[in-house]
Amino acid sequence: MLLGCIGDDFTGSSDLANTLAKQGMRTVQYTGIPDAPAESHVEAGVVALKSRSISAAEAVAQSLAALKWLQAQGCTQFFFKYCSTFDSTHEGNIGPVAEALATELDAHKVIVCPAFPGTGRSIYQGHLFVNDTLLNESGMQNHPLTPMTDPDIRRWLRHQTKLNVGHVSAPAVLAGAKAIGEALEAEHAAGNRLIVVDALSDADLMEIGKAADGLPLITGGSGVALGLPANFAKTGAISGAGTAWRGETGACVALSGSCSNATRAQVALHKETHPALEIVAEDVLEGRVTPRDVAAWAAGSTGIPLAYSSADPAVVKDVQARFGREKSAETLEAFFAETARELVAAGITKILTAGGETSGAVVEGLALDTLEIGPEIDPGVPALRANENLVLALKSGNFGAPDYFAKAASILAGQA
Repeated sequence: MLLGCIGDDFTGSSDLANTLAKQGMRTVQYTGIPDAPAESHVEAGVVALKSRSISAAEAVAQSLAALKWLQAQGCTQFFFKYCSTFDSTHEGNIGPVAEALATELDAHKVIVCPAFPGTGRSIYQGHLFVNDTLLNESGMQNHPLTPMTDPDIRRWLRHQTKLNVGHVSAPAVLAGAKAIGEALEAEHAAGNRLIVVDALSDADLMEIGKAADGLPLITGGSGVALGLPANFAKTGAISGAGTAWRGETGACVALSGSCSNATRAQVALHKETHPALEIVAEDVLEGRVTPRDVAAWAAGSTGIPLAYSSADPAVVKDVQARFGREKSAETLEAFFAETARELVAAGITKILTAGGETSGAVVEGLALDTLEIGPEIDPGVPALRANENLVLALKSGNFGAPDYFAKAASILAGQA
């Protein structure tokens, strides 16, 4: 294994694995830290953690344990993957984990770049945009767990870490890899260890990737990993071969817990032509609806049935105020995990999920330890094979086209 990656949630990890696989690296996604060595053909390993919203101390501990396993596989470069909307709070977890990994690896000139132009995320003058809107005006300010109220990634990161934070601005990035490398060196000389790098396009990300050749640690969204496989390819270290995809027959069910604007629009469109069941949070928390109820409804439905708890942010805040934020989140995640188990027991062979926490709950509930990376459904969302009888699509809340659910079902079936 050459490139060792640590993801802070399951959807983001599959997004990163998708990026690396498309660029020619034989990539495998692991759910949690494996307890056995990787297979010899794996060139990039992505250890998917569920560490985005836990305590910073626990996130650091899990990430360092993942790093130790990846080092044991022979990795020579490491990547810390977090969301392209920099989902975090003033307390963490991005800064503390990046700091711990940098310290363990004695890494300097650590790139911080959540940009993902393919989904509208760009960084200019250190500020994160979602399409033409600043991050804190994009809907992310209403996120129930990690509300993003400041678009300045430098300023947000400084709340989270003791390390000095620098910046490589767009003019240097637009000038190419050599200029980026020189700017990183200048920031290092100035005493800055975590360095936010502007990026407006995929071309920028490719140049940043070239400049990262030889750096022990890179952090960011999946986009900045675009240019990393080429560094290994130029030395003949990777095969450049992809993995053939085999579609799966059988029924498909969608589960959505995301409250993002994009997912709620996808839910609304899907409901027009497919069966849909709203899971009201109060009903779950007070025991009026069970996972078996939902699974029985889905198994008895036609088309691509969708069970969703996605709701307006004001509704989510009201539920959190009445039942408690942690209790609400944990109960709903456990509900979706058990629903997934019931669906598989009922013979469902294709499961679509929307939302990082929901996806993580489903993967953990099904005890899936290794995921084979398949074709891309939408930017950042690959098809995944869990075993001989089960395929998945794990979608981060803000990703996907309006018709995502129908498109994902078609690709999982091998029809597109």
